[in-house]
Amino acid sequence: MEDEKMPLTEHLTELRKRVLIALGGLMAAFIISFNYSEDIFKLIMFPLRYELDFSVRDMYVNFIQKDKLQTTKLVFLAPAEAFWMNLKVSFVAGLMLALPLVFHQLWKFISPGLNKNEKKYVAPFVFSSTVLFLIGAAFCFFIVLPYAMGFLLNYKLGDVLMPMLSVGHYVDFCLKFILAFGAIFELPIIIIFLVRLGIVTPKTLASHRRYAVIISFILAAALTPTPDAFNQTLMAVPMIVLYELGIWVSPLFTKKQESDG
Repeated sequence: MEDEKMPLTEHLTELRKRVLIALGGLMAAFIISFNYSEDIFKLIMFPLRYELDFSVRDMYVNFIQKDKLQTTKLVFLAPAEAFWMNLKVSFVAGLMLALPLVFHQLWKFISPGLNKNEKKYVAPFVFSSTVLFLIGAAFCFFIVLPYAMGFLLNYKLGDVLMPMLSVGHYVDFCLKFILAFGAIFELPIIIIFLVRLGIVTPKTLASHRRYAVIISFILAAALTPTPDAFNQTLMAVPMIVLYELGIWVSPLFTKKQESDG
């Protein structure tokens, strides 16, 4: 740790500086994304119209059209609803573009509390945090949402009901879960930091593995958009795997901490 501790006012000044830089990058990325908002909007229709088809035995993976939902179109119920949805999808797309800068500014803010050897991990932190978030978002977009849409919009429709989706509800539904999965996939990074700070140990994490599994399924049941066990498992299993990954990786940082001391 640095010999001299920063006073509270300097911490607040540093925080404001990092937030402003991150917001500046986010705003620039938002402007770029907004110019392509129509293309992004077409992309966000993908979970509604396609679903993943795979076979472990035949070793193939493919996306097929949902026949019943191919003609489904989004409607807007207020004059400004479509405009606000373009802003929302552009903001989330801009956030993903700006993730490296956001994580870099986060590292710059916490780096004064790290020793000299720890500060060199800025590149691995920014890279791994960005990649994990994007993997989580992609997992949700290409796997979870198509299954969720297929279940919810085909459940006991018959010849009586026809889905007519509001663009506001659909976009909010998709973006909420994309961001949630992106955040969930940051779990290994969070575990590593908790271990590094001495709040938890790898042994403690391993001994509480059964509780982590239970909590993962409880969170999945609360967060997934469908009541079926399959989609809940799609969220719970990655959380469990990421928890295990954090347990496997965190001893490396514990040993490093002990050698530094």
